[in-house]
Amino acid sequence: MLIETEKITLQIPSTPENFKLIYPFIDQLRNNWDIHDEMAANIELVLGEAVNNAIIHGNKGDEKKMVNVSAENISNTLVLIISDEGEGFNYNNLPDPTLPENIENPTGRGVFLMNHLTDLIIYSNNGSTIEIQFKL
Repeated sequence: MLIETEKITLQIPSTPENFKLIYPFIDQLRNNWDIHDEMAANIELVLGEAVNNAIIHGNKGDEKKMVNVSAENISNTLVLIISDEGEGFNYNNLPDPTLPENIENPTGRGVFLMNHLTDLIIYSNNGSTIEIQFKL
């Protein structure tokens, strides 16, 4: 059965402590679209990485800048769009965190995980907007 509801949105001021706002948002996604535990864990990890990157790297922790998140069920696909007010990044030229020379780097795994845990990820606006898709 195809269940579609309105778009769910969240706007987060870019301070690290506001990261926790994603948890009630994820709960709302789970309730609206009956998302099972394993997928919810992947969504939490991927959305967490995306929002954290947007707050820290995109908006540089500037509380005057916002991270916008939206979610929609389109033909049994959860479509998440995360955007920040930063200049973006070169998402095609990131070091591979699985290579020996990068294993001990404290950062650089988020985008790698996002790319591997989603069904589709699309970068736009120079990387300041990403669309993440999960088949429900």
